[in-house]
Amino acid sequence: MPLIQQDLATIDPIVLDELTARGLFAEVLRLDKVHPVISGNKWFKLQFYLQEAIQTNKKHILTYGGPWSNHLVATAAACNELGLQCTGIVRGEWPKQLTPPLKQAASWGMKIEFISRSDYSMQKRKHSSTQSDLLIIPEGGYGNLGVKGASTLFSLLPGKSYTHVLCAVGTGTMLAGLSATAPENCQCIGIPVLNGAKALEEAIQLQTNFDTVNWKLETGFEWGGYAKHPTQLIQFMNSFFKKTKIPTDIVYTGKLFYAFTQLVERNYFEKNSRILLIHSGGLQGNQSLTANQLEFS
Repeated sequence: MPLIQQDLATIDPIVLDELTARGLFAEVLRLDKVHPVISGNKWFKLQFYLQEAIQTNKKHILTYGGPWSNHLVATAAACNELGLQCTGIVRGEWPKQLTPPLKQAASWGMKIEFISRSDYSMQKRKHSSTQSDLLIIPEGGYGNLGVKGASTLFSLLPGKSYTHVLCAVGTGTMLAGLSATAPENCQCIGIPVLNGAKALEEAIQLQTNFDTVNWKLETGFEWGGYAKHPTQLIQFMNSFFKKTKIPTDIVYTGKLFYAFTQLVERNYFEKNSRILLIHSGGLQGNQSLTANQLEFS
């Protein structure tokens, strides 16, 4: 059931003077290249849910997300290609106009339903349905099948060895998956992109079930909360692109790469560390910005 081309995920070097000066080696796994819509880590977290739907003859996918959810867009596109119906339950009230991601999800055939924030929080915890043809995917692909999919990312790195792997953290599913299959002596570091580190830690712990863990969260790079993007972050994204030619987004990867550069400046990594950053896609999140704010598309 391959909908993406995994072989398009390149491993690109990050060439920065501050890395060379400290004796550090860094690369980025470009998951943003694997599919024009189902990009980044979204496919990896979705694949086993969709496989289960097909194997159990489920015809309808229901899932959850916010107004700017990349997960909803990816789910809609994947269901369209697989011939599955899909519904997206969106947090909040009906707006005067749908956000670009929701418009895109609707264009792929997703039925959009808005519910209040309180009802949303209550309903998404149930993860069950009496409809025999319905399969529910938790928000962001959270859960065992999402972790299983995320754990396959290391298969894209044959012959590679890293001391640290960094990723942005929303639901914590990708970090849990990386932790499950990380080689010995490889530290998995998550950069939360929303407030509430304690809740994130608990969510990740529930998905790992390990007594001893090889992961940690580095907080302080949330920029005020989920999808907040002050001018300084936009400036960093433009500067980082000029130096590396790597595009980032305002929700996830902009914060990830900013956090990485700050940790480097703080001498967080020992000399000779080999560091991999996971580019989780999501570039469509930049559609909320006005024209010319970013120097890349």
